[in-house]
Amino acid sequence: MRIAIGLAVCAVLMLAAGGRIEAATRLTVYTALENEQLAPYKKAFEADNPDIEIRWVRDSNGVITAKLLAEKNNPQADVIWGVAATSLLLLERHGVLQPYAPKGLDQIRPAFRDTADPPAWVGMDAWMAAICFNTEEARRKGLPRPASWADLTKPIYKGQIVMPHPASSGTGFMAVSAWLQMMGDAAGWDYMDRLNGNIAAYIHSGSKPCKMAAAGEYPVAISMEYAGVQQKNDGAPIEIILPREGTGWEIEATAIVRGGRNADAARRLADWAASPRAAAQYTRFYAIAAIRNGSGAIANYPADAEAHMLAKNDFAWAAANREAILTKWGERYHGGEE
Repeated sequence: MRIAIGLAVCAVLMLAAGGRIEAATRLTVYTALENEQLAPYKKAFEADNPDIEIRWVRDSNGVITAKLLAEKNNPQADVIWGVAATSLLLLERHGVLQPYAPKGLDQIRPAFRDTADPPAWVGMDAWMAAICFNTEEARRKGLPRPASWADLTKPIYKGQIVMPHPASSGTGFMAVSAWLQMMGDAAGWDYMDRLNGNIAAYIHSGSKPCKMAAAGEYPVAISMEYAGVQQKNDGAPIEIILPREGTGWEIEATAIVRGGRNADAARRLADWAASPRAAAQYTRFYAIAAIRNGSGAIANYPADAEAHMLAKNDFAWAAANREAILTKWGERYHGGEE
């Protein structure tokens, strides 16, 4: 009897709706966004697009990049939202991306978008490499405050530093790429040889090293400034240090996957991701937004952050040399993984 009543109610509802029920389009979104960003971004987008439901597939930048390359001939994703620009440049070269000019593209800063017309990817915000320094652990161990990348090679920090693995973490690759661009090839590898002697472990995440430092597992971490700010705002005894030589930075970006099953919904997400409504979400976490006049103020975010961003930061070079850099890095430092 209950089943019959339930079926009757469903039939009435269907008739009231014109004889059919419209299901939301499920949009498969590959991302390297931090876990705490997923729910608010999804909620904000779906509030403006109630007929589209986001299905996240989240992992580190390197893993997402490899997954998209492996799926090139049978794409499983519809759109990419929150993946490093260097990864997207690599995917563009392999024909994984479908170029698209979202609404409001003219409001995106030129340095934060693909130069092609239409662009293959469009930026959201910027993040940068930073040193997360646990002041309490450092005091307990008698460690001085580092002020530069060079300081991290001093013998006193032996076994006291963790950093992201560049093959799996966009933050890790960003740091390695920046050191090579900043110092030059020979000096950059020499620097990493000396730094490797002080590294306790290479972590398969960009933010986790800073979280480990905040928890007191290690006193020093190379990570992203966003993670440091978050930990400090949560009460951890963390100082966010932007090294005086300058620091590498990356762009989080959005792109449509060529051959995805839901192209119309993917374009709508790309439009929304480049809008002021989206920028208001990004600047809850990152102070530097891609949209003009969209940057925000975040508690404990380094006030002079943009001044530390490397002027020479060639995303195209980093993407073109990614495989060679990671191969050489793995040959030299294999065995230190988490």
